[in-house]
Amino acid sequence: MAKIVLGTFDDRQSAERAADRLQQAGVDRGDISIVTKDERGGQGQDRQDQGASMSEASEGAWWGAGIGAGAGLLASAGALAVPGIGPLLAAGPLAAALSGAVTGGLAGGLIDWGLPEESGRRYEQEVKQGRVLCAVRCDEDRVDRVESAFREAGAHHVEVHDSRR
Repeated sequence: MAKIVLGTFDDRQSAERAADRLQQAGVDRGDISIVTKDERGGQGQDRQDQGASMSEASEGAWWGAGIGAGAGLLASAGALAVPGIGPLLAAGPLAAALSGAVTGGLAGGLIDWGLPEESGRRYEQEVKQGRVLCAVRCDEDRVDRVESAFREAGAHHVEVHDSRR
């Protein structure tokens, strides 16, 4: 059964460092998601542009050619306005899930992915408080590698859950 490994980071650089390590360890970049508060001061895309951004993010176009996986990860991520949190930047498959679950917020998107409600709400609160969420969907045989990469990059609250997708 597919698993979801999640961890929160103190800053974008740490989450992007984890994404780099994961890609170097053979994790498909299309399985890595990062969600953070949008601190660009209104410089993000408006909701009308959001659909194209989410589509591009879910296809992995945001990874950027010629640079490390994490270095450009959030530079072109999709912007979302999430009730109760405010503007978020999201990249990867979780971005696509969130674009369809904006009314349920980040917690709703995580619950749809298979997380228990309590965990979804806790991760939503952590992002609301300024932490960066990194989530990876993977096979059971890769869970240890993903957890190790997260911890080496400074992740907090690393958890593993069954995926519903």
